[in-house]
Amino acid sequence: MISLRSSSLLLCSALLAAPLFPATMQAQDRDSQRDNAFTWSGSVPAGKRILIKNVNGGITVERSTSGRVEVNAEKRWRRGNPDDVRIEQQKLGDDVLVCALWHESSRCDERGIHTNRGMRSDNRNDVSVHFTVRVPEGVRVDIATVNGGLEVSGVTTDVKAATVNGNITARSAGGPVRAKTVNGSIRVSMGALASAEELEYETVNGGVTIELPSNFGAQLELSTVNGRVSTDFPITVSGTLSPRRLRGTVGDGSTRLRASTVNGSITLAKKND
Repeated sequence: MISLRSSSLLLCSALLAAPLFPATMQAQDRDSQRDNAFTWSGSVPAGKRILIKNVNGGITVERSTSGRVEVNAEKRWRRGNPDDVRIEQQKLGDDVLVCALWHESSRCDERGIHTNRGMRSDNRNDVSVHFTVRVPEGVRVDIATVNGGLEVSGVTTDVKAATVNGNITARSAGGPVRAKTVNGSIRVSMGALASAEELEYETVNGGVTIELPSNFGAQLELSTVNGRVSTDFPITVSGTLSPRRLRGTVGDGSTRLRASTVNGSITLAKKND
C-alpha cells in the first residue's frame, strides 16, 4: 500500500507534465472538442490487474459484459493540441497498464507517471483525457489521476483509487476498496473482506463514508479536525471518547482500518445484506 505522502510525490511529479485544468470545467464547456483517442480490449486473468494512470481527467470503471477488459479514452480540449498527449498500453506480466502522457520525456509504470524535473508545463495545453474502463468478474482495479474524479462500480474484487483534486466513489461486491484524495470526498462500499486486510482512506477537504458488511471486524483509527466521527457498528473504545477522534475495536478486530480528514466528517455505515 502506498502512503498518501508517497502517492502525492508520484502524482506531483506528473504535475510537471501538464497544467492544472479541472476536468469538470472542460466537460461542461459547450465549445470543447472531443476525440475518441484510444481503444483497447483484451483478456486479463481473474486476480490480475488493470492499471490506469492519468493526469488531467477522470476515470470511470464499470462492469464488462464481454468477459474482456475494455479501455476507452476520450480527449477533450478547447485550445490545446490533442496530438501532444499520447496514450500508451503495456503488459506487466499478466497485468495491463494504460497511461496518458503529456510530455515526450514522460514515462509510466505501476507506481505512476514520471517526468524529468527540468521539463516545464505548457500552459496552453488544456487537453484532458477521460477513461472509461469495463472489467469482468475477478479483475482487480488500480486507478490514479491528479485532476479528476474517480467512479468505480460493478466490480467484484479489490480496488485501489487515488487522485489529488476530485471525489472518489468506489463500490465492489467483494473487496477490499482503498481510496485517497486531497481535495474531494470519499465514498466506498465493500461486500466482503478477508482477515488481516489493511484499509486506509485519506483526504484533506472532504468527508469519508465507508460502507461495510455487517460481519465486519477491525481495529479502528478515525480522525477529523473540522467534522464528526460516527458509526453504525458497536465499538469497544480505546482511550478517551471524542466526537472527532475514535480508536477502538469492532467485532474480532481482524482488519485494521484508518480514515482521516481535516475538513469533513467520517462515517462507518453498515451495508444492507
